[in-house]
Amino acid sequence: MSALEIAAVIVSFLGIWLTAARRMLCWPINLLACALYFKLFLDVRLYADMVLQALFGIGIVYGWIVWARGKEDRGEVVVEPLAALPALVALALGAIGAVAIGWGTSRYTDAALPWIDSALSSFSLVAQYWTARRHRASWLLWIAVDVIYVGMFVFKGLMLTAGLYAAMIVLAVLGYRRWRTARQR
Repeated sequence: MSALEIAAVIVSFLGIWLTAARRMLCWPINLLACALYFKLFLDVRLYADMVLQALFGIGIVYGWIVWARGKEDRGEVVVEPLAALPALVALALGAIGAVAIGWGTSRYTDAALPWIDSALSSFSLVAQYWTARRHRASWLLWIAVDVIYVGMFVFKGLMLTAGLYAAMIVLAVLGYRRWRTARQR
């Protein structure tokens, strides 16, 4: 457990909590968390997750813009439904991405866990896109991904990060419940 991991965990937890609460401050906080985890994942050779952090940075800027435009008159971020066909297409793209990234990292890098790292990274991008688009289904995908991430981080000895991802499962459940309630209003 390094100072970098401790800082990344604290900032990430705050960012996810703010996202679940539908607060605009989540975006700059999450951007800082991405930068911290980019460096941490570089250090432990989880390259797909390192690149994922850079892509999350782009997604965060996108989400920030979408959320700023998707606010009601009273300032709350509006939750949008996710239709079945776009959901299936996104999940199929996540699977294709997992195979493509896994093949590349297993063949051309010294990645520690190329296939699981790649699958988690690919489906995290889908979840991030759904979060940016304000779909409550994003929280369900985050729950599934985070459960597997906990095991991967335990295996890599990143116990504090594994703890963060366990807490993120709880935050994702709370986020889903909050966003479901927000959509019913």
